[in-house]
Amino acid sequence: MTIVTYTVPAISCAHCTHTIESEVAELQGVQSVKAEVDSKKVTIAFESPADEGKIKALLAEINYPAEGLITL
Repeated sequence: MTIVTYTVPAISCAHCTHTIESEVAELQGVQSVKAEVDSKKVTIAFESPADEGKIKALLAEINYPAEGLITL
């Protein structure tokens, strides 16, 4: 399993986090999604067939584009 954390500056409220979490969770292979208003971060755990390209494309499609990958 792969875990990534992205910076998503467009997150501004609980509605944003709910939208991101529900939409990304529907991608096949996504195990968990946690979006945070205060830090403007989205952490996603996934495995194949999901990949970073599909996740980033979906975030952009729902108007929450990822602007950076945070490495821990």
